[in-house]
Amino acid sequence: MVILSLFIFGLIVGSFLNCLVYRLAPHQIIGGGLGGRSFCPFCRHNLSWKDLIPVLSFIFLKGRCRYCQKRISIQYPLVELATAALFVAVFCLPAVALAEAGHWDFLYLGYLLFISSCLIAIFVFDLKHYLIPDEIIYPAIAVVFLYKLFEIWKLGNWNLPALKGIYSPSGIGTWYLVLGNLAPLFKPLASAILAAVFFYAIYALSKGKAMGFGDVKLAFLMGLFLGFPKIVVALFFAFLAGALAGLGLMILKKKTLKSELPFAPFLVFGTFFALFFGQQVISYYLNFLLV
Repeated sequence: MVILSLFIFGLIVGSFLNCLVYRLAPHQIIGGGLGGRSFCPFCRHNLSWKDLIPVLSFIFLKGRCRYCQKRISIQYPLVELATAALFVAVFCLPAVALAEAGHWDFLYLGYLLFISSCLIAIFVFDLKHYLIPDEIIYPAIAVVFLYKLFEIWKLGNWNLPALKGIYSPSGIGTWYLVLGNLAPLFKPLASAILAAVFFYAIYALSKGKAMGFGDVKLAFLMGLFLGFPKIVVALFFAFLAGALAGLGLMILKKKTLKSELPFAPFLVFGTFFALFFGQQVISYYLNFLLV
């Protein structure tokens, strides 16, 4: 029942992400189209609730607008289904499933779902517009940083001495933050900086032709989110997937060596791969070296 509820919730979030991607598009921002009701992008007719049911509306309407009969992009149901499936997959992660019962389990799950939603939106937006919107990347970085900082805080540990000005006598617990305890933040922060510097070097040396500055910001988010050594796994598989996709497109004569290819989708793929399989890849690699 929980998985079904999470799947439905993912469909709803996916529908919202589709709307967000459309309304953050450059032509929509210039036209002031960030607010208001949902509408058909062709005939501009306001959509009713019957037209906005994730996946089902697309099926019942046979992929066409109810009012002008123009084809609805397959992007909409695909993003909704992908978001729903990803939400269920995140819920099944060992780190979430084996967490102790309580608000920490819910907080970590909510954190992962939020970052996953941001990454999906970045994936679709860059694929469509060859841009990574600051309206998504900056909030994602802020949430990851605050969560990493929040992990350092301890709630309800009565065995530790209270610090003056921080202990709350209300019975909630003891909150403390000692400078020395910030050490767990250094590794993901260093990973974020090194990943961003690496991408910035590519961006600067190619004068923006091989890499956009949005990819630099996304690399920083990846490093902060995954930490070391998972960031290495993410980048390796992102570049591998990008190279294979580029080679395939050239074989099919869809692209040439001079063609522009959005790289954020591959970085997002690498991030999710490292999130779900990074530890297994690292363990396999270390075992291989020790043989």
